[in-house]
Amino acid sequence: MRSTRRKKSDPQSIVNNGDAARPQSPARRKFLVGAGTITAAAPLAAGVLGALSSPAAEARQGPGIGDAGISGDAHRRITAINVRQHVVDDEVARPFVPHLTNGDETSLPHFIGNFSKGMPHTSIGEVVPSAYEQLLTAMQSGKQSDFEAIPLGCSDPSNQRRFVDPQSALAYDTEGPDSSDIMMPAAPTFASAETAGEMVELYWMALLRDVPFDQYSTNPTAIAACADLSALSDFRGPKQGGQVTPQTLFRESLPGALVGPYISQFLLLDVPYGAQGFSQALRSRTAGVDYGTNFDDWLDIQKGCGQPVGTFDPTLRFAHSGRDVASFVEIDALAQAYFNALIISMVPPNPVPTFGMNPGFGGLGVGFDPTNPYFGATPSVTQEGLGTFGPPYALSLMWEVANRAVKAQWYQKWAVHRRLRPEAFGGRIEVMAEGKATYPIHPDVLNSAGLAATVSKYGTHLLPQAFPEACPTHPSYGAGHATVAGACVTILKALLNADYVIPNPVAPSADGTSLVPYTGPGAGQLTVGGELNKLAVNIAYARGHAGIHWRSDNYQSFFVGESMAIGILQDQELEAHEPFQGYQLTKFDGTQIIVGANPNGTT
Repeated sequence: MRSTRRKKSDPQSIVNNGDAARPQSPARRKFLVGAGTITAAAPLAAGVLGALSSPAAEARQGPGIGDAGISGDAHRRITAINVRQHVVDDEVARPFVPHLTNGDETSLPHFIGNFSKGMPHTSIGEVVPSAYEQLLTAMQSGKQSDFEAIPLGCSDPSNQRRFVDPQSALAYDTEGPDSSDIMMPAAPTFASAETAGEMVELYWMALLRDVPFDQYSTNPTAIAACADLSALSDFRGPKQGGQVTPQTLFRESLPGALVGPYISQFLLLDVPYGAQGFSQALRSRTAGVDYGTNFDDWLDIQKGCGQPVGTFDPTLRFAHSGRDVASFVEIDALAQAYFNALIISMVPPNPVPTFGMNPGFGGLGVGFDPTNPYFGATPSVTQEGLGTFGPPYALSLMWEVANRAVKAQWYQKWAVHRRLRPEAFGGRIEVMAEGKATYPIHPDVLNSAGLAATVSKYGTHLLPQAFPEACPTHPSYGAGHATVAGACVTILKALLNADYVIPNPVAPSADGTSLVPYTGPGAGQLTVGGELNKLAVNIAYARGHAGIHWRSDNYQSFFVGESMAIGILQDQELEAHEPFQGYQLTKFDGTQIIVGANPNGTT
């Protein structure tokens, strides 16, 4: 294993195709340590920090209360400041990362390759340029007045959907890396074969939305999807022997994620939630009902007009189809699936009350990572963890890292890439098919069997949506759900015994109304780490099943979340007092690392 390191940083910028700097970083994203910024704090800082040597060297050497001839409270205060200063030193030392865009915003006319939902649009669905330019002005200036001046598109103001938190892109945090210190590669361009391949996949996802995952191997539409995707010139989903197969269809090759059934055990098993343990059967959208396939409706959706709620299946089902997982991610709390996974893992499988859980509900009893000083391979004989290295610490991390991961991704969405959503790309194809405009769309999608099958079924080139409102009112690249998945799953892999093999795996029944034993391929190889990676894929790619995210949105966002989680673990390690060998985890790329080792503690 290797340990993570940090390097010297430089001022950040956003670069268009690696050439001209456009736009420059928002004005407020700079060190707030100018001449007037720390004046009031300077005497205190000079006096307290002067009591010890380098904060970076001493933050780890805080003696017990009352040591070194300094009163307990005073010494505690000095050490606390040094710990915080050490975090600042690490932040300053992070490497500079350039943010590369795909160039669509400046190279294509009328901003046709960029997100514009909620703004005024022309009759063919192109954004009114002056409205988009006002968004750019607001992102550049950061002024509240400029954001409030962005024109909105719906003719009925009471039905207007608002933009989702663009100013989160400009926010700061005091834990983990700054949003601008995490980089995503440039998104695939509008005209690329990669974008075409991703769009073909989305058409097939819509066509297969109601087919159970375990029927892909025999379903004619699924088999046709595999053949069509395999024939594309640039499709980057997982393959077997160079071909997309029913086992790899709509999946991702994270470690362990291709093993066994499509759905992770953590989305199926009962959740022993205190005295309120519950089944994970869910409310799903009505089978066979899709949205946004009429051009007038599509145009209203692009303008940000709210839509009717739509319909739902009255029968609760376990996630067994694309529509089921899409329904889950339509209204979930972002860390919900991972919070559930942690509880399932911590609670023992027998009816013995542990961690305050009701004896009527059992979990997996996975246990914490072997390095945990209280619950690991060599636990303390006199102590157990709570606020540090214990269950409350672990549970709270799910929400901490989720919030910070969202901020990091919103920086990418609003301040860097502003990529258009798949539903908008479908509109471009429809407009071109009607002869109303010409766009640089790669022929791989125009000639695909997936598009032809969509036109045959729906009578339109528009991408069928699982939700009436279609995508949220924020840009596509990257994906919030995938970023949170990357962050929370990284934390879970660090905290838990990821090598634990899950006994007695289950799968949904044919109609999804119950769970049955899973005895198929890989049944004895489902590890906690692999099923957590699969959980990340299930949640992220559920947004693809809904029709609202590209494959590259999801895949690249896993690494944004992972980087944020690792940074937070590094910062949290500074705050604990116990001797600690570091968090061991396998990253999404298969690399094994140790984060935050502190073998001697803060004694």
